[in-house]
This record gives sequence, C-alpha cells and structure tokens, in this order.
Amino acid sequence: MMGNQTYPRLLADIGGTNARFALETAERQFVAVRVLACADFPGLSDAMQSYLASPEVQQVPDNAELRIRHAAIAIANPVDGDSIRMTNHHWSFSIAAVRQQLGFSTLLVMNDFTALAMALPYLGASQRQQIGGGVEQPGRTIGLIGAGTGLGVSGIVPAGKSWAPLASEGGHASFAPANNEEVQILQSLWQQYQHVSAERLLSGKGLELIFAAISGKTLSAAEITHRALDGSCSACLRTVEHFCAILGSMAGNVALTLGATGGMYIGGGIVPKLGPLFAASAFRERFVAKGRLGNYLAQIPTYLITEEYPAFLGVSAMLARHLEQENNK
Repeated sequence: MMGNQTYPRLLADIGGTNARFALETAERQFVAVRVLACADFPGLSDAMQSYLASPEVQQVPDNAELRIRHAAIAIANPVDGDSIRMTNHHWSFSIAAVRQQLGFSTLLVMNDFTALAMALPYLGASQRQQIGGGVEQPGRTIGLIGAGTGLGVSGIVPAGKSWAPLASEGGHASFAPANNEEVQILQSLWQQYQHVSAERLLSGKGLELIFAAISGKTLSAAEITHRALDGSCSACLRTVEHFCAILGSMAGNVALTLGATGGMYIGGGIVPKLGPLFAASAFRERFVAKGRLGNYLAQIPTYLITEEYPAFLGVSAMLARHLEQENNK
C-alpha cells in the first residue's frame, strides 16, 4: 500500500552518543525532530518508545488516527543480518524483535554513513559549504567521510536513474602519517594500540589522543576545541591543525579509491564545530597532496555538510525505495 496511507513514517539516526528521531509526514517533510542521549536508555527500543510517547509526536496532525507502520533507522555500526551490536555504544538488539515489539510492518536498518551518502544528491547549496576549488562532474561517484564518535566512510555510485550506496568500514583502515610529527603521534599511539586506525585519530577520542601525544596532558575533546577556537592554548590549536590535516589526507585516500569525481563530502559532528579553523586549515592542501595524482584530486570539489540533520534525507530515500520494491512484488 503506497501513497499517504504509509505516512507518518518514523526515521532515526543513531550514533554512538546521540539518537536523533523524526516523523516524516510527506516526502522529505520532517517534523517532531528530537535528539536523545543514548546513555539515558538501556536499549534502542526504550529510546524509540520514549520518543513516540513524547508530546511533540502525539501532537503531530492525524497521528492519533493513523498508526505508524513503517520505520527506518540509520545506525553507526555494520549492518549484516538481524543481530546488531554497536561498536561505539553498548546497545545490542534484534531487528525483528524491535519491529514486533513496536508493532511496525517495516523496520529497515542501515549503516549511518550509507544513509548519509544517500542524502548527498538532495543537499542544496544552502546545506553545504565548498572548501577549496574543484568542480563536480554530474552523474559520477560521490565520496563521503565524517568524524564524530567514530569515523564514517561511504559513497554512492550512479545506478541507472538512481544511486547505489556503498556500505563501508573504511574508517578502520590503518592510519598513515605524512610527516615526522605524525610519525611521532603514531609511535605514541602504538604504545596503547596494536593497530592504529584512522578512526583512532579522526574522532572525538582522536582529538584527545592527539593532544595527549603532543602535550603529554589530558583534556576532553570539547575543551580542546573550545581552547583552540579562542586561542588560549597552543597545544589545542596544534591538535586541531593535526586533526584537519589528517582528515584531508584520509579524504583524499577515499576520493582516489572511489574515483569520486562527483565530489567529496565531509559529514560528522566534529568539523562543523571547528568553524573558521577548518576553513583555514591544511585540509584541502593535504587532500590534493598525492604526488602524481595531485592534479586529479585538485579537480574534485570538497564540501562540508552544513545541514543539521542530513541523514534523515538518506533514510527517507532508502525507506521509500524499499517500500516501492515491496509494493511492486
């Protein structure tokens, strides 16, 4: 059954720290957006039930007359089969069990960066900021990277008149230092970790690890960012500079691997908080610093996603496609 009878739909974007919920009342029309702290709930179903019971949801027009039948969740985790155990949080659940518990006809679960990648074609000029030069080639592969609680990597490739998302755990690829200072940071982290992934540095925890490696002190990611922005701590500023430069190198690696001539996007919760420090950083310089392939990368534009809740666009698109496929069976 298609059309308005499938609305409202429940959409969620679950990260390692926060769970974001919204109701979709029509195509790409989101209302009752709420952000809940994952730590406040023992499990996913508890957070979902709390959201559905909230006044914002109960007051949505027609919600009292029309039960929510279809839901889709983007989650910061690999999605392979029915059982989900989050990498950066303690939640674990069965997709089928949650669907039955909440009485949904459909519960679609996808990787959060797969969903964010599917949102990219729907972003307007006001929802992204270009960093550096380059011009996107229409209908070509688009890459995505984003640092938050962890490091997400994904992309989309053209598939006929639509797009096919790439499910990836590229954030766990090995970190490769590009200069002597980064070699020293890597050597410091080797004392704690047998494998130092890109995510070890390009995440909230990564900011703290970089700061500890260069200063020998401990400080929270939020405080590092705050002190770097107000200029009160040189070690914090150097930490952010290292972070942005390493992110540029990793983004360049992803763009080369995917052939992302449709553009390379930066998502996640950390970079937007860096404000002018990111725009003035070595990110773009390091993005193109790939020797003989530098000119190739210079043609690829890099965009910072500025939309507050971009994943909902991708979750909506994937749920709509799933329901259409089910309807056509």
